[in-house]
Amino acid sequence: MHFLDQAKIYLKSGGGGPGAVSFRREMYVEFGGPDGGNGGRGGDLVFEAVAGLNTLIDFRYAQHFKAKRGDHGRGKDQTGASAKDLVVKVPVGTQVLSEDKEEVLLDFTEVGQRVVFLEGGQGGRGNASYKSSTNRAPRQHQPGIPGEEAWVWLRLKLLADVGLVGLPNAGKSTFINAVSNARAKVGHYAFTTLIPKLGVVSHKSREFVLADIPGLIEGAADGAGIGDRFLGHIERCRVLIHLVDISGDDPAEAFRVVREELAAYGEGLEDKPQLIALNKLDLADEELVEGFAAELIEAGADEVFAVSGATGAGIEQLLDAVLSYLPDRTATETNEAEVEDEGEDGGEWSPI
Repeated sequence: MHFLDQAKIYLKSGGGGPGAVSFRREMYVEFGGPDGGNGGRGGDLVFEAVAGLNTLIDFRYAQHFKAKRGDHGRGKDQTGASAKDLVVKVPVGTQVLSEDKEEVLLDFTEVGQRVVFLEGGQGGRGNASYKSSTNRAPRQHQPGIPGEEAWVWLRLKLLADVGLVGLPNAGKSTFINAVSNARAKVGHYAFTTLIPKLGVVSHKSREFVLADIPGLIEGAADGAGIGDRFLGHIERCRVLIHLVDISGDDPAEAFRVVREELAAYGEGLEDKPQLIALNKLDLADEELVEGFAAELIEAGADEVFAVSGATGAGIEQLLDAVLSYLPDRTATETNEAEVEDEGEDGGEWSPI
């Protein structure tokens, strides 16, 4: 499945149905009078966060969403049928932004969260509602209130408890494969990870979601490499695991580069707790590990863990430290809300 975390779409709620102009014509009824009914209400445009989706790719192919208008009124004082709501299903973690991307209109953080974004228009009045003692045969009616419309941006920020950051080739893909159920691509070249990856980690009878994002290089905030756009997917994380390649030219410099890119991105990433992990322990001796760990602590790291994603060495201690930052009930244990069945005629749209 392709990954897409931004999409621009057009939304419109249904307009109200027009009121009817009708007069009663029945045998043996001396004075029939007006009997035009009111129009039905237009359908609302509703957003709903559902489980099982982790990309906005389907919004690339379906970009216009219009709820149906209400039915028109009829004679014999019959009110037109109201239109069904149009439900647009989005992944948990989706934000709805204004067209200029300056304002966050909605933020979906829980399964089952449901919000009426655009209200349908009210139906118009039929001529029967205009009847009065001085206006016995009114012919005026209302056409119905038009629906609301808007262009919006959808932006997906994956919900994860822990984020994985580091330079390209720091061993992030090997690490997430080793500790979770993820199956990320591993290669001996930079940027093997081009899109964020999620994995569920089970450790000591607890579970949490780990997010791996593409590697950062110096100047990512200015567009170098893949850039820093994917950092948005770790904004909601409680703690970051910062992998540093012990076999690199200068681990302390690699640590500095990533920290500066996090600070340049903003959104509080530089203030999140970071667990520094010297990765690829199997490629270095004990003396080298101790020396690089001392350099990292001098560069600002609080504590350094020596690990190996390939052999599993040191991972147990690192995951123990991760659990200390997580609540007893993690994001993966949230109960999924039941989704009401709209039936065959339901005005419901889902990118599944």
